[in-house]
Amino acid sequence: MAPSTVFMEPDNLLTPKEKNKLRKPVVEKMRRDRINSSIEQLKLLLEKEFQRHQPNSKLEKADILEMTVSYLKQQSQLQMKRSFQKSSQFDFREGYSRCLQEAFHFLSLHKVRTETQTKLLSHFQK
Repeated sequence: MAPSTVFMEPDNLLTPKEKNKLRKPVVEKMRRDRINSSIEQLKLLLEKEFQRHQPNSKLEKADILEMTVSYLKQQSQLQMKRSFQKSSQFDFREGYSRCLQEAFHFLSLHKVRTETQTKLLSHFQK
């Protein structure tokens, strides 16, 4: 029975350096498993995109990562383009609104005939 108690407590017999040597491969395997899992998730998320670029081909991990980076860059550029377009539309509306306010102010200061004022206002609202 004495050998089993010694066998059950191998941690007490190992130095910290030896423990690290034993632990390192396990930690490294866990790290590789996390990387592989994440790459597989990327592959599943962007499966349609990959099929467009390389149909019927087995993708290596490096291919998946490169295509993912490329896809994210494209999406980022599209988002910036949309943001710029929205900003331009906003700037146009803001400028138009300011111009309209100044026109109203001008018309109220000068004695412009009511008929002309009405035509201008209806034109601006279109």
